Amino acid sequence: MSRIVGSHDLLFVTLDTLRHDVAAELAAAGRIPHLVRHLPGGVWEKRHAPGSFTYASHQAMFAGFLPTPEAPGPHPRLFAARFAGSETTADGTFVFDTPDLVSGLAGAGYRTVCIGGVGFFNKRGPLGSVLPDLFQESHWAPAFGVASPTSFEEQVTHAEQVVAQLPEDQRLFLFVNVAALHQPNWFHRDGATPDAGDSRETHAAALEYVDRHIGRLFAAASSRRRCFAIVCSDHGTAYGDDGYTGHRIGHEAVWTVPYAHFFLEPGATR
Repeated sequence: MSRIVGSHDLLFVTLDTLRHDVAAELAAAGRIPHLVRHLPGGVWEKRHAPGSFTYASHQAMFAGFLPTPEAPGPHPRLFAARFAGSETTADGTFVFDTPDLVSGLAGAGYRTVCIGGVGFFNKRGPLGSVLPDLFQESHWAPAFGVASPTSFEEQVTHAEQVVAQLPEDQRLFLFVNVAALHQPNWFHRDGATPDAGDSRETHAAALEYVDRHIGRLFAAASSRRRCFAIVCSDHGTAYGDDGYTGHRIGHEAVWTVPYAHFFLEPGATR
């Protein structure tokens, strides 16, 4: 990362609430082809989330603590604040001297842009402003939020507009928090009704919906130069697993998340 930062644009996508088991099943079944073509080896890496809900997990990730590989470590990190005694800062780590990665990248000359999704990014109150306020530029609209059946395609359209307005020589750190997988997601499955509510199946249908549009986001992010992309979940969620529903709990369905990073070459197809 110490060589990538400064020469590449950067894209960070959090598929909010996505379970690892659902992501892995859909990848293996060929149901998310646009994502799979970019996943190393065509599979998601299994990792442990740094938090059990959106706010905690994103605070950690923006400090450089991305989801941790499940195998015993230590695991060198891509990004890290300068911290004496850190056992996960390696020779190739991008080290920043600010409290968070976002301001560290801004100091390295990046335009930092957030396109929010779930309520912690809606800027409608002090708590919903903490995370987006880390960025030089942040965007949220009800059409991007959890209640919108077209949330991700609306976010992608906005991302395309943001990229198109940037000067060619301006490096970009684009962050997109995808709300489509978060409850409610019943409307992404044909024939589902609000009375039946959300389920593991509607969660999977929401990921298929995201896959249909993510190629546009990858194309926009790599339209000006080579782009390094990170795509992962911030935490999972339970759908009746062992009697649990939701997240902010210490359950395997919540702590285990899919992760991938890869390069997007200039001119990536939509």
